[in-house]
Amino acid sequence: MCKTYTIFKDNLLISQPMNGNSHFPIKRSILFCLVLLAVSVSAQDGTIYPLEAPAEPGAIALGTGGVDDQPAPESWFRQWGDPMARNISSATLTPFLPEPGTANGAAVIVAPGGGFRWLSMGNEGWEVAEALARQGIAAFVLKYRLFPTAENLGDFSDWMNRPRPAPPAPSDSTQGTPPPPRMQLNLSNQLQDAEAAYALIVKRAREWGVDTDRIGMIGFSAGAGLTMHATLNSKTMDLAFIGPIYGGMGPVEVPQDAPPMFSVIATDDFLFGGQFGVIESWFRAGRPVEFHLYQNGGHGFGLGNPNRTSNRWFDAFIHWLDVNGFLAANSSGK
Repeated sequence: MCKTYTIFKDNLLISQPMNGNSHFPIKRSILFCLVLLAVSVSAQDGTIYPLEAPAEPGAIALGTGGVDDQPAPESWFRQWGDPMARNISSATLTPFLPEPGTANGAAVIVAPGGGFRWLSMGNEGWEVAEALARQGIAAFVLKYRLFPTAENLGDFSDWMNRPRPAPPAPSDSTQGTPPPPRMQLNLSNQLQDAEAAYALIVKRAREWGVDTDRIGMIGFSAGAGLTMHATLNSKTMDLAFIGPIYGGMGPVEVPQDAPPMFSVIATDDFLFGGQFGVIESWFRAGRPVEFHLYQNGGHGFGLGNPNRTSNRWFDAFIHWLDVNGFLAANSSGK
């Protein structure tokens, strides 16, 4: 199925400002859609292909600085038909606003995944934001700074395809045994980017129709890790809810005022490993938590892949938001 990311064209209908003074040029937006349509048609496999950087007409620079020891410029590639960005040294935020008259005041920061080395901008960013906007939710795709990778795409592809040890097969003696600890990463850049995104949404809340009491964050894989990191460590973000989607499952120290959490993972995801630590942590802290463990779906499924039980998670997420009052019509005037 072709992906065109027509939200950029739709945003023209509401005259979304690009930088506060100008608006999207329609020809550029249509060209962006056509480029991604060609990408979808030509590359529906796991091979890494070069991709010219697409236009990002709504991207707003966050001005959080660069990346130390980053010799390579930002570049793009495509895999599984999806556009991916790497060597990101300048963070941006792209708004996806609901059609006029459909906004309910809720807002979500969307953090794509990619192991903090690349970002799955289509599958875990623009597509998700489009879907949220159709539900009346103002969505904001965060293109956060990444750790450096090889400048040459071939070298990067070799690194991506390097042999990795197979995970041990489960046995009676290993059932319930925590996986080995993961390498700890310094996520100070990424946290600054998330904080800047949140601050920008608060600053322009009236313009974008956002209720500042209903700003949440959802992330995928590494983006789920960033969502959790921001929840546990930020001194400036006051997230109303969070949605870590197929993120790490290890236990954490939960603040007393931690936001309600909606979490999703599949049993055939390498990050699961039979662990429920983060869910148990939220539960024992007495904070609202909803958890969906799906029979299959693998890792990186975004909104869903054909014939997988995980494909209905987004519907469940919207229902969860609704039941918890986050989608109530905005009557506060914010």
